Amino acid sequence: MLVAQLIQTDYPTLQLSDKVSFALQLMEDYEVLDLPVVMDEIFTGSISKDDLLDADEEVTIATLQNQFNSSVVKRDEYFLSALKLLVEKDTSLIAVASDAKEYLGVVTASALLEQLSIYVGANEPGGIIVLEIEKRNYSFGEISRLVETNDAYITQLNSYTEASTGLVIVSVKVNKMEISDIIATFHRYEYVVRYYFGEEQYTNELKDNYNHLMSYLNI
Repeated sequence: MLVAQLIQTDYPTLQLSDKVSFALQLMEDYEVLDLPVVMDEIFTGSISKDDLLDADEEVTIATLQNQFNSSVVKRDEYFLSALKLLVEKDTSLIAVASDAKEYLGVVTASALLEQLSIYVGANEPGGIIVLEIEKRNYSFGEISRLVETNDAYITQLNSYTEASTGLVIVSVKVNKMEISDIIATFHRYEYVVRYYFGEEQYTNELKDNYNHLMSYLNI
């Protein structure tokens, strides 16, 4: 999804001539921790509530200009660019502007979190298996093939390199909750399964057998 599809225009903006007290009241009314500062429709920067609280309420926003967050995204960027800035700057919203710095609106943390949830398929049913793999051994094709040999398919796959170990950590989400056969296949091909979330038929059968044995012994 592009940033353009997440832009919100119903949040207020500040001007350099506004007082700190006015800005704090706006943030309180709209329940936000940051607001963009716009002059003559040009984005100047964003100011945070923390910076405002440290200032004299009677001074203008202009006196805090050196504390503005200048981070901005363009409407035709992918939404992950906005998410990256949001995390890096630890802010509650990111301003959207044109190449000429014309202010277009904001993308909020809640909107990005909702889109991220859709992106990773958080609401879709299925088991999750997390593998740790040496970089030289990582093969998406083989992982997909091993999953498919168990009458399943991958609905989502994400990976990153773990800084402390150099291993590639691969999160695989599949289209079914019962994943014991898939885990067994990964083990058979010497994959390290770090952890998993789903249902295991074999574990359930073992538990049932144990319960039956206990019931028999109690007779």
